[in-house]
Amino acid sequence: MKILTYSVLLFLCLSTTKTFAQVDIPMFTTHFPAEEFAARRNKVYDAIGKDAIAVLQGAPSPAGYVRFRQNNEFYYLSGIEVPHAYLVLNGASRTASLYLPHRHEGRERSEGKMLAAEDADLIKKLSGIENVYGAELMTEGLSRTTKTVFTPFAPAEGMAMSRDLAVRALADAASDSWDGSGSREGSFVNKLKSRFPKLDIQDLTPTLDALRLIKSPLEIEQIKKASRLSGLSLMEAMRSVEPGMYEYELDAAAKYIYYRNGAQGDAYYSLIASAENAYYPHYNAGKRLMKDGDFLLMDYSPDYAYYMSDLTRMMPVNGKFSAVQRELYGFYLGCYKAILKHIKPGETAQAIKKLAAADMKEILAASKFSKPIYADAAKRFVESYDRSTANAKSNLGHWIGMSTHDVGGYDGSPLRAGMVFTIEPALTVPEERIYIRLEDAIVITEKGAEIISDFIPMEMAEIEKLMKEKGILQAYPKN
Repeated sequence: MKILTYSVLLFLCLSTTKTFAQVDIPMFTTHFPAEEFAARRNKVYDAIGKDAIAVLQGAPSPAGYVRFRQNNEFYYLSGIEVPHAYLVLNGASRTASLYLPHRHEGRERSEGKMLAAEDADLIKKLSGIENVYGAELMTEGLSRTTKTVFTPFAPAEGMAMSRDLAVRALADAASDSWDGSGSREGSFVNKLKSRFPKLDIQDLTPTLDALRLIKSPLEIEQIKKASRLSGLSLMEAMRSVEPGMYEYELDAAAKYIYYRNGAQGDAYYSLIASAENAYYPHYNAGKRLMKDGDFLLMDYSPDYAYYMSDLTRMMPVNGKFSAVQRELYGFYLGCYKAILKHIKPGETAQAIKKLAAADMKEILAASKFSKPIYADAAKRFVESYDRSTANAKSNLGHWIGMSTHDVGGYDGSPLRAGMVFTIEPALTVPEERIYIRLEDAIVITEKGAEIISDFIPMEMAEIEKLMKEKGILQAYPKN
């Protein structure tokens, strides 16, 4: 009788789901199986221990006609893409409880099926999460515990958001006397303390950061896809760019490649900087009309399945490197490749940088420059890199993963399999406002270092050859 009752309930649940469901739209991510999220939760249980629980709040509903995107922290442990959701991880029972809003049938008739508390059986089946309740029951659930509660203190990462910029936004708001708003995380911590004063509230952020530092094979697969799309957009820029175009036109071509191939948004705003605009490392206005003789920097990547990349290439707008561009870029490229050559697992960033710096000194000694300011710039570049080797905790670049400037920190330990990062040293000539930078993504494996963006031309002859091809902007001229 119990089996029959359960079957009837499950049938009704699935039947109701079908009534509002869009055609052939998965209700749970297809990029990761439920088992991967369960494995991540198991690591959290290990970290918090049997006498604690962890609580995470999902992202709120977006303002305006914007597709919902879950925050990285919540998605990393659940795969659930529902606004105003909460996840409770019980260290004693090693079970997860998901708290969701109830069904909004009017909204579903307009927008299509949305997972809700009423879909408990379906959600358990899809996600592997053991318990699903209405959001209003979380207060009762938390009141039953006298344990330590872990929750993230750091601001959540949402669309095109890394923690450094999330912190900056909070600082800007705090310094505005007419605003002064704090973070959702800070507000949530304060509510936990006021409603449950006996609970010991601890920060879950360090645990999540440590877990996210080492990527799984499936995570690396998504990063490779994001890198592939980023690279294709940079190559399309090489084909399409020509004098008389605005910088933003290359942004449009890149977005076409991203969305055509399933990206859900930008990893960060496009940095498409021609001439002296490149001297500002994060210039993003994109409004300049590019001219013959300009040197162009393009740094842009998509958000693919919650994973990012971060790649940069430079190119002459007219398709041919000038004598000065060839001189400076050629020197920089030799130094840049010296870094890539020495990256491998089991070595510290400091050791790798020392080897690269030694090579750079040899390249500098063999180089000739047409102006003293160029020679001085090259010398400063090498000396600065060499000085950085004195810091045992200096990294090669920055991590990438669920955010462009990904979490994890660096303590000077040897590189390990599963680490993914970029390098992006910059050569500057302040007197002429010249700025040169490349950037590639590197995956550390058990046997070596895989440069997953090495299909994008960086040699001058290869770039000039590609730039002779017609691009998408020529095929579809603007109105």
